[in-house]
Amino acid sequence: MTFQTFTRRTLVCAVLATTSVWAQAQSIVMSSTTSTEQSGLFSHLLPAFKKASGLDVKVVALGTGQALDMARRGDADVVFVHDQAAEDKFVADGFGIKRLPVMYNDFVLIGPKADPAATKGKDIVAALAKLSASNAAFVSRGDKSGTHAAELRFWKMATLDDKKGGGYKECGCGMGPALNMAASSGAYVLADRATWLNFKNRADLGILVEGDNRLFNQYGVMVVNPAKHAHVKQADAQKFVDWITSGAGQGVIADYKIGGEQLFFPNAGK
Repeated sequence: MTFQTFTRRTLVCAVLATTSVWAQAQSIVMSSTTSTEQSGLFSHLLPAFKKASGLDVKVVALGTGQALDMARRGDADVVFVHDQAAEDKFVADGFGIKRLPVMYNDFVLIGPKADPAATKGKDIVAALAKLSASNAAFVSRGDKSGTHAAELRFWKMATLDDKKGGGYKECGCGMGPALNMAASSGAYVLADRATWLNFKNRADLGILVEGDNRLFNQYGVMVVNPAKHAHVKQADAQKFVDWITSGAGQGVIADYKIGGEQLFFPNAGK
């Protein structure tokens, strides 16, 4: 190898290494929920953010509990989830700088259209009592997600924490797989409305319970605290938080619709 060839190769390697570092610096990691991913929101939202900021967002979609755990380990720069009690604790424990509301939608009880347990209506607690009494098949996320946490709250309200019925099964899975299981077995399942609207394999399932104020589903966003993990890209993560809570970001959220139906309702600053 001549000196000139060696020098040229060395320069190429140096340029590639520099480019790689620069490209890495131009992205952030976000731990988020399966509902934001499987509803299709991020496919709509993140290209608009990149256009505004030049930043890529690498999403790891998990249940909210797992998403927060990922951030606690320092494996994310920003968290976008939907379990306010868990989010507030995350901030109180020093892992998040500040929690900000972003948007909301609602949970719905999905089940076979024939509704053998006679759950149809507006009252989620009464519906769960009927599911328990009839031992109806019910698929629970069972994954410490925001949806799972909400489901457990509703069982507690019904004073049925330990009496969920013989048909109750935990899948330890995301919202999409849980809906697939319910569709294939004719079971009931609690879902966020957005994922349901984007779900294609509905079989004989339909919405049976909706409109109960207790089904309100709020989403929040937090920058991971670099005091816990110095490598966190705080400035770039803050750009995402600032954008998604701005008029521009909130408008993109409001614009996301399926079949003319809005999936999420922006409420930053409220």
